Amino acid sequence: MELKMINSKKKLDLADEVFACEFNEALIHQVVTAYMAAGRAGTKSQKTRAEVRGGGAKPWRQKGTGQARAGTIRSPIWRTGGKVFAAKPRSFKQKVNKKMHKGALRSIFSELIRQERVLIVDDFQIDMPKTKVLLKKLNDMNIDGNVVIITNSVEESLYLAARNLPQVQLRDAATSAIDPVILVGTGKVIITESAVKELEGLLR
Repeated sequence: MELKMINSKKKLDLADEVFACEFNEALIHQVVTAYMAAGRAGTKSQKTRAEVRGGGAKPWRQKGTGQARAGTIRSPIWRTGGKVFAAKPRSFKQKVNKKMHKGALRSIFSELIRQERVLIVDDFQIDMPKTKVLLKKLNDMNIDGNVVIITNSVEESLYLAARNLPQVQLRDAATSAIDPVILVGTGKVIITESAVKELEGLLR
C-alpha cells in the first residue's frame, strides 16, 4: 500500500501485512484490557478478624446482661472488627504474548490509516523547547485535539515543549514504548518517515 506524506509529494510504500490488516476487535480489546490491568497497583490490604489487634477476652458474660451474645470485639459485625473477605495485595497482570501484542498494534494502525487519522511527515522537530512553538506547529497542521507523536527518538527540545500538554503524547518507534491504550484513545497520530519504516520492521 502507498501512503502520501502531508508535507511533501513523496509517497511511502508500506507492507500490507502490517498497515492493511483486518480490524480484530476481540484481540484489541484483550490487549488493551491487559495493558490497563497491568497498570493497577494491587496494593489494597485489609485485616481479617484474626489480624485485628485485641479481642482476646469475651466482652461480657454470656447470659444475664440483656445484650446480644458476643465472644470478641473483633467480630466482623462490630464497627472496629475485621473484614469477612479482607482484600489482600494481588497482581492484576494478564498474560499477553508478543504475537498477540504485535497483532493488536497492526490492527490498530491499519484501522487508524483507514480512518485517515495517521499523518506521516518526513521529520518532526521544533527550534526551541517552548510549548507555544509546538502548539503553533500543531495548529498549522490543523490538529487541536489529542495527538500522539511517534519518532525514532524523542529529542529533548520536543520533550520539554510537550510535557505540559496533556493532550500531546510522545513515543519512540519501539513497540514496547507504544501502548495500545493511547493509540485507541487518540484523535490523530503523527509518525515520521523513519519511525514508520522502523515500525514496519518491528511489527512484521
